[in-house]
Amino acid sequence: MQSPPPKKPYYITTPIFYVNAAPHIGHLYSLVLADILKRFQVLQGNKAILCTGTDEHGMKIQRAASKAGIHVRTMCDENAQAFKNLAKMAGIDQDHFIRTTDPDHRFAVQHLWLMLEHRGHLYSSKHEGWYSVSDEAFYPRSAVQLALDPSSGRKFMASTETGKEVEWISETNYHFRMSAFKDRLLKFYAENPTFVLPSTRMKNVIDQVESGLEDLSVSRPVERLSWGIPVPDDESQTIYVWLDALVNYLTKANYPFQIPGRESEAGWPANCHVIGKDIVRFHCIYWPAFLMALNIPLPRQILTHAHWTLGREKMSKSTGNVVNPFFALDRFGVDTMRYFLALRGGLKDDASYDNEFIIDVYKTDLQGVLGNLASRLVRGKGWNVRRAVQSHLMGKSEAIRLHWIMLENLPSEVARKMESLDPGKALEAIITAARSTNKLMQVCSPWNLVNTDGITPARQLLLDEIIYVCVESLRICGILLQPFMQSKSKHLLDLLGVAPDERMFRNATARSDLNYGTPMVDIGRGTDGVLFPPLRSDF
Repeated sequence: MQSPPPKKPYYITTPIFYVNAAPHIGHLYSLVLADILKRFQVLQGNKAILCTGTDEHGMKIQRAASKAGIHVRTMCDENAQAFKNLAKMAGIDQDHFIRTTDPDHRFAVQHLWLMLEHRGHLYSSKHEGWYSVSDEAFYPRSAVQLALDPSSGRKFMASTETGKEVEWISETNYHFRMSAFKDRLLKFYAENPTFVLPSTRMKNVIDQVESGLEDLSVSRPVERLSWGIPVPDDESQTIYVWLDALVNYLTKANYPFQIPGRESEAGWPANCHVIGKDIVRFHCIYWPAFLMALNIPLPRQILTHAHWTLGREKMSKSTGNVVNPFFALDRFGVDTMRYFLALRGGLKDDASYDNEFIIDVYKTDLQGVLGNLASRLVRGKGWNVRRAVQSHLMGKSEAIRLHWIMLENLPSEVARKMESLDPGKALEAIITAARSTNKLMQVCSPWNLVNTDGITPARQLLLDEIIYVCVESLRICGILLQPFMQSKSKHLLDLLGVAPDERMFRNATARSDLNYGTPMVDIGRGTDGVLFPPLRSDF
């Protein structure tokens, strides 16, 4: 009897990052979001694949290298390594790091091009329009306007959508019959209303498509753009950088070499593309149309996030208004930055970045709630955590009863938020539970039940009830925090003595583990060994 095909892995991707400049905090945010979503799948016992990488072709990169006076390949190699270093430093658990200069990607792109051509979706004609090198996109006349550079007084034409300068281009190139896919796209959106998240961007995508689609220029003359993948059988043309870039998601899903009947083994269709809001059109309109043209399954969902602002302005490599993510990770620590980005980052609306905000989150949530609760419980005088766990008493007070109910519902609440692709809300639920536990401990004041003259049996039972519900809350929070903060959650669970094989999502059920309570690491004294030590004075 033939065995059934293996279950499709959960496949999640980040955008591939332009190598025309060094990484900034926005890139780190995309990486962290995708990594958290992947790790949550692994926490649930599912196989998951994360793909990230670098976009290394296009006129923007070609010009940046020329301006820097270095060979374009040298610049790509150096900046690709910087993104690899960032992923490693941030604890990103990627399975693939793709570079669009990789040979397997070039083959996949050219194969897809030939398939589009074979099916009659491509044609050659003269193209005129406004082109933004910065956006690597053509804009119709209705989408450009006259702009003024306030620093120099220079007037120029710019995209009304992005504000980037555009230049008039007239050239002969290949076009994709995008206009033919209007009705199919609208039907797909109607049948898949959560295809793009948040919902406001889904509406924007629908509005754009309903207003009409023009055929898309998908190549550039080689005399204008030489740094890219050549059009097969026509070396006078270079494939459009966005068609090239989008195929990366297929490349690492073994396209075009999937085994018939087992196409999903490498993850396709993707469960989620994580992207910034500035590249929605390419991913949510162009990409589905390309895939529809070849009858390739579409990705399940696209999570679009907002931008980080600094001084109320969007962070931008071109203006230098950026935060160096390496400095931030080194200064505040990997887990602190991951926590801050996940909690305060915006999906719908832009979020403001400031070192003071990070310090506030550290002191309030991490040190004041999680760290304080862990120290109170593990270092408490007069009670024994292991004894409390062994007793596993439910407690009779209304406050404790209600807290147990909250705790029993917490894992499913977190899972719902994660399934809705909202890690920030999931993290908020976890820290709210920890905050409630801190308050419960303050209200119950177990230290008042302990005195130097010994403790009565009745008081011992009440003490064990309080400690058990609090330490069980911390255990469950520690398990659920693992996708967000690998190092600190491990330290927390080690302090509680939770066995390594009892740290899966299924173990986050209240009262499901009665074997913990003896620390696996030194609990320390004073600020030594605490979960979140005081910040250095120079912060």
